[in-house]
Formats: sequence, structure tokens, C-alpha cells
Amino acid sequence: MSTATEWARIFFERAERRDLEGMVELMHPELVEDIVSLRELHGRAQVRGYFEQLFQAFPNFELRAVAIHGDETHATVQWHAQGTFTGVHFEGIRPTHRRVELRGVDVMEFRDGQVVHNTVYYDGASFARQVGLLPPEDSTPERLLLRTFNKVQELRHRLKV
Repeated sequence: MSTATEWARIFFERAERRDLEGMVELMHPELVEDIVSLRELHGRAQVRGYFEQLFQAFPNFELRAVAIHGDETHATVQWHAQGTFTGVHFEGIRPTHRRVELRGVDVMEFRDGQVVHNTVYYDGASFARQVGLLPPEDSTPERLLLRTFNKVQELRHRLKV
């Protein structure tokens, strides 16, 4: 009998190779993939579709498991991902031809060698900044955006909107 740590290692090895079919084999039919900064995905088809879009949007996408810890049913995987957004639209965003580098953590639950639940944590604001959806941190455009946001909130408060 394999442990969750071993199953997580196999899953990430397949993800590193961009082996969608191999990844799907390790997904429970009712898998819930909770990407905290984005949304929940339900079932193999949605999760496969997400990874398919990710791999197409970032043709040179690289994923590496940095550390894996776990027990019989749960595994935590620290990972590093990088790639250039030159492919298809991703999550409604047009390709920006910018390089993205992220660190994150997956908290995976396995049953009978398949992932039944996975919670994915990464810095969504960092992703948005790197693809150009948000301005660079501490930049003039960011300060202007923040000032405008606060003025709108102040106006809403006064108008009780």
C-alpha cells in the first residue's frame, strides 16, 4: 500500500512532464480542486481542463516539487512554477508574453491512490502583477490605483451605496 506522500510525488512527476492523462488517472472522479486565489473546480473534467489551458497558455511551463511531506492519506507539496505567457488566453486574460515565476503549496488528500481533495495556495496578486494585470508593487500606477479605489470607497460610504 502506498502512502499519500508517494502518490503526491507520482502526481507531481506527471505534472512536471505535462502528462495530462497520467494526472487524470490519479484524480478521483469527484475530485475537488480548491485553488484558493481563483475558484473551486469539481471533477476530473474541470481539473483536466484547467491544466490543459495552463499548459497551452504557458507553452514552456515548468513545475517542480520542492518538498513533499505527508502520511497515509494527506500530503503537502511545496512547489515552484515558471513559464512565459505566450500561448492561449488563460482565465480570460490575453497572453502578455511576460515571464511568471511562482511558489505555492498543495494540500492533497488521497483515497485509494487518487486525489479526492486538493487545496492550492499561491500568491494570486503576484501572478496578476507578473502577467501585467496589476501594476508593479510600489509603483506610481499602483499608488494611483489605490488612491482611486479609496476615493470611490469614500464616495460610496458618503452616498451609502
